[in-house]
Order: sequence, then structure tokens, then C-alpha cells
Amino acid sequence: MKKSELKKILKPIVKECIQEAILEEGLLSGVIAEVVKGLNVQTLVEQTLPKQTTAQITEQETVDEEAEKRKQKMNETRKQMLDAVGKDAYNGVNLFEGTTAMREASNPHSPLTNTDPTDAGIDISNLMGNKKVWKTLAGN
Repeated sequence: MKKSELKKILKPIVKECIQEAILEEGLLSGVIAEVVKGLNVQTLVEQTLPKQTTAQITEQETVDEEAEKRKQKMNETRKQMLDAVGKDAYNGVNLFEGTTAMREASNPHSPLTNTDPTDAGIDISNLMGNKKVWKTLAGN
């Protein structure tokens, strides 16, 4: 028997078996159920924020006032430094033009507010006198 003749005989049988397995055995519904589970998208829920109390508004105003004071102080310091250098020095070019203050944290209540993001922090590797303990805990 040739390969092509065997293929003609087996192809319909295999096709029928696959259809039977997919439809009658429930394999297709199982695959669809798994796909639907994978596509499950969380629904968006709108939440309303509580209205700010008078204390919160006063606190926000205080924070805004402090930020304004810091900005004024920084401008004064820049002016004093330019005056100290001398306006004629550097051909009257403002050395501090376009400079910005250190970045502030996005959350004003963060303990890292006004901290340089590139600051490495404090080295605690010798805290308990054994560097191996910290390296093991850190997974290095």
C-alpha cells in the first residue's frame, strides 16, 4: 500500500476522531472557558473622595505657604550669590539662570521629601558586625 492511499484512508478517520474529542468530550468548551478566564479584565470602580475638612484645607494652605517661603529664600540666596560674585564678573551672565532646586517627592507626607533621589543612604552592612548575614538576607 502506498503512502498516498494510506493517507486517503486515515485522514477521514483521524478527522472524525478529532471532531468527536473536541465536540462530544467537551474539550472545546474547556478550552473556551480557560481563554475567557485569561481574558478576565477587572472592571473599573469609581470612588468618590471624601470632602476635605477645614483642618486639611488649613494644613494644605500651610504647606503651600512654606513652599512659597522656600522659593523666595532660594531666589534671595541666588541674588546674594550673584551680588557676591559681582555683576561685572562673567560679563553680566546670570550663572544660576535655568537651574532648578532639588526635586521634591510627589507625596508631601513622604519621609523622603526633599531628599536627593541619587543619595545612597546609610551603609548598614556593619550594623551587627557580620557582613555575611546581610549578604545572605539580600540574596547576593
